[in-house]
Amino acid sequence: MKEKIHPDYHELTVTCACGATYPTRSTREKISVEICSACHPFFTGKQKLIDTAGRVERFRRKYGMTEKKD
Repeated sequence: MKEKIHPDYHELTVTCACGATYPTRSTREKISVEICSACHPFFTGKQKLIDTAGRVERFRRKYGMTEKKD
């Protein structure tokens, strides 16, 4: 490998807006993020579910579609 062509990696701490910190290595001096796995709704289980049933029913009424009944 050639010498002196690789970037200088150093250890740093990634800081989230929620206060969580994660150690990593990077060429950057400081990394700050707005959202992480500790505060993202998908990972915390606080994700709001969209009412798709209402949307589907509205679509069916609009285009005259009905469900097939056995």
